[in-house]
Amino acid sequence: MNIIEKVKTTVSFGRSLRQARDLLSPLNLHWAGVGLLALVNLYMLGQMAFLWNSASSRNAAALEQERATLKTAQIAALPLRGLDAKLARATKEANQFSEQRLPASDSEIAAELGVLFKKQGVRLIRAQYMYAPVLAGSAGELTEVRIDASLSGDYRPLVEFINSLERDKMFFVILGQTLTGQQTGTVNLRLRLTTYERGTPPHTLATAVDATADKGAGTAGGHGL
Repeated sequence: MNIIEKVKTTVSFGRSLRQARDLLSPLNLHWAGVGLLALVNLYMLGQMAFLWNSASSRNAAALEQERATLKTAQIAALPLRGLDAKLARATKEANQFSEQRLPASDSEIAAELGVLFKKQGVRLIRAQYMYAPVLAGSAGELTEVRIDASLSGDYRPLVEFINSLERDKMFFVILGQTLTGQQTGTVNLRLRLTTYERGTPPHTLATAVDATADKGAGTAGGHGL
């Protein structure tokens, strides 16, 4: 390397050194710091925006869930609205049904069935009463009265008797019926039905009481049919 090339190399190195010193001047370092701070601020703003959006989404979802829960609770509460009035009305209707359609004693049952027997022209052969308490010890205490009766008569009057029994003002539920014989002439009917007496009758419950038509004009224990 000759002297000229050495001089050129020295000059080039000095120029590069001056450029490096210029770049590292306090002013340039200041602007570099400002730029870096700006980038950091932009990054922080981006993170804050992301967190804000996430929080807003979660809040919206939570709010929507709360609204759904409230709506469900409101729907569930609908049947309970006016419950006091409904209960009072149901109690009144139950009391009216009990007073108007349920007998107070066996004699009322026997008298009502006797009217239907006579009206339809059928004959009672035998009847057995079975008693059982219902709702014992409560204000609505009842006594279930099950009747197993044997009847005889012509086919048509017996069928009409069954129909009149179902439509009677006194509450009767037919549990079973068995007809034996021909549709012409006298046939026999075994009828099982139930009703309910208000309160507890004086006789012993869960026992059977027979009423046979051929015995004492169809009386048993004071209960005639």
